[in-house]
Amino acid sequence: MSDFDVRYRKWEEDTEKSLQKFPERKKSFVTSSGIPVDRLYVPRGAGEEEQRAYLDKLGFPGEYPYTRGIQRTMYRGRFWTMRQYAGYGSAEETNRRFRFLLEQGQTGLSTAFDLPTQIGYDSDHPMARGEVGKVGVAISSLKDMEQLFEGIPLDRVTTSMTINAPASVLLAMYIAVGEKQGVPKEKLGGTIQNDILKEYVARGTYIFPPKPSMRLITDIFAYCSEHVPNWNTISISGYHIREAGSTAVQEVAFTLSNAIAYVQAAVDRGLDVDTFAPRLSFFFNAHNNFFEEIAKFRAARRLWAKIMRERFGAKNPKSWQLRFHTQTGGSTLTAQQPDNNIVRVTIQALAAVLGGTQSLHTNSRDEALALPTEESARIALRTQQIIAYESGVADTVDPLGGSYYVEYLTDEIERRALEYIEKIDEMGGAVQAVELGYMQQEIREAAYRTQMAVESGEEVVVGLNAFRVEDEPQPELLRVDPNLGKIRAEQLAELRAGRSQRDVEEKLAALKRAAEGTDNLMPYILDAVRVYATLGEICDVLRSVFGEYRPSHW
Repeated sequence: MSDFDVRYRKWEEDTEKSLQKFPERKKSFVTSSGIPVDRLYVPRGAGEEEQRAYLDKLGFPGEYPYTRGIQRTMYRGRFWTMRQYAGYGSAEETNRRFRFLLEQGQTGLSTAFDLPTQIGYDSDHPMARGEVGKVGVAISSLKDMEQLFEGIPLDRVTTSMTINAPASVLLAMYIAVGEKQGVPKEKLGGTIQNDILKEYVARGTYIFPPKPSMRLITDIFAYCSEHVPNWNTISISGYHIREAGSTAVQEVAFTLSNAIAYVQAAVDRGLDVDTFAPRLSFFFNAHNNFFEEIAKFRAARRLWAKIMRERFGAKNPKSWQLRFHTQTGGSTLTAQQPDNNIVRVTIQALAAVLGGTQSLHTNSRDEALALPTEESARIALRTQQIIAYESGVADTVDPLGGSYYVEYLTDEIERRALEYIEKIDEMGGAVQAVELGYMQQEIREAAYRTQMAVESGEEVVVGLNAFRVEDEPQPELLRVDPNLGKIRAEQLAELRAGRSQRDVEEKLAALKRAAEGTDNLMPYILDAVRVYATLGEICDVLRSVFGEYRPSHW
């Protein structure tokens, strides 16, 4: 019996054992014509050389190097988490949207925060004026967080929070809400983005300089590994790198370079790689070039497996696995003919599924114009559900594995991304590359080339530079209450009047002393949150110790 046959038989045996715990979602998988669909397709009748190449590059699903997926049965066991991104206005308004999406069949929550929250300001701060609730929900205190999740049991949902510089504060608020619901930390499941390096590179919602920011991140790693074991402590994001204009190759390369920096920082802190690496997660974009996007996900998975096993010496197979959430490409959406965006999002979502994503958000048709209406959000969710339940693409693991074109693209993306990673290593790593402006410049150049191609007509964008329609009707848009800033200021004044100011000052003073030392800051932040210290007050204490980041001009 060949090595291939031995390994394939072993894979089948292990898969059958795992199915005793997680059974497949249907008794039989067949096409509409009654043709049986196997769990996995492999080159069983191929020659020995081809089979050896298959094992080296692809392997089997759920096995190193995870090219074909990190779970043995992938979506035959269960679908990806359908996690629509939502958040606007007040906590009460967003709570209603959360409940609406859960009623429509969404299986996980994903929270968008407004700009003041993202950069550590309360809703009544002068810097927040005109921005409260505009691009996400306004959260300034534990009271807001309690209202955001009112009636939503935190032990029965997983929650993703797109928050970076003040991620430790929002995580502390979430933990405190769980405590008030009677849900112990050990049962909380979800993700905080907590990826500050890409903020310096592509997005801009940073507060502190890189060194103290990395301290906060590793504090979260250490705290959660001990107290919140089911929490994904970081979602290392290529999404915003791609939104800023990068290529698919750059998205993989810069994301994994940032991930290497986080792992190295934690290891340098004295953490064992296998204690925190299994809870690392990633966040990628899905754009329109269908096969390139599928190959991008496969290449990223294989590259990360090699990096973790060979570079960091991780022993736990879960440390090798690249688990990722995908969001369809916001920058690909057009304000012109917004219904066309439904088609774009469908193509992108299908690429994410065929690429093996664990979680997916589908953008709404009107997001180039405003925050999505309920109707638009429902269509976006239905897009995922139709792919899952009607298309058949989830009935076999990695249906495009072995495609000459897909495997070529996978190899090329891996090769080109590795060249970037090696160049960044030569600079001293991702933090140094950020400080030198290298990633930023590479993204700017890629964005410029794309824009020139669109403006010249070389790259066609339907409805924008081709197939245009004059005098098209404008859709009904969601609008945030223009008086929200004033309302929030009144609510914060009431909060401050009703809490114990002595307790707040005591906890903030303890946090400042800890920030000046070397203690893990999470327990101190959690103590401050519990007595209703606000996000802005906590971040101001950290600003007073760490300072604020001011980018250089390259």
